[in-house]
Amino acid sequence: MRERLPHEKGFHVSWDQIHRDGRALAWRLDGKGPDNGSWRAVVGITRGGLVPAMIVSRELDIRVVDTISVKSYNHQAQTQPQVIKAPQADLMGDGTGILVVDDLVDSGKTLELVRRLYPKAHFATVYAKPSGKPMVDTYITEVSQDTWIFFPWDMALQYVEPYRGRD
Repeated sequence: MRERLPHEKGFHVSWDQIHRDGRALAWRLDGKGPDNGSWRAVVGITRGGLVPAMIVSRELDIRVVDTISVKSYNHQAQTQPQVIKAPQADLMGDGTGILVVDDLVDSGKTLELVRRLYPKAHFATVYAKPSGKPMVDTYITEVSQDTWIFFPWDMALQYVEPYRGRD
């Protein structure tokens, strides 16, 4: 049997699964905010954090939603993260009462950058890999560092050859 390529150790997440896991994240965060259990706002890290941020904000009835855009990947490799769009400064302050939501913490470099900007924010992800876990306060599912997560917004339905061939 041949050795698998890194992307072949895949964890496929459907729209239904991301919705269930996003709701589970909201339930885990419910009542944990600093303002009598409430959160002031949700900030989604674009692009992957937008869907879970929307689900969390809906489930917890948080009406103030903003985004922070951090570029840390291109199609070839991971790069040094940089903020290309910040959330409202008057909303954020030091991050107190703010939920920062992303789909995944991988190396932790993106969350490390955002945490430096908003040290008192609460960082939540749906999925966490071991290298990035120290950067996240709340997550739902841990996956191994060598697992590639295929999110539904990155996929299209198409034929896939069977693992052992066509016979």
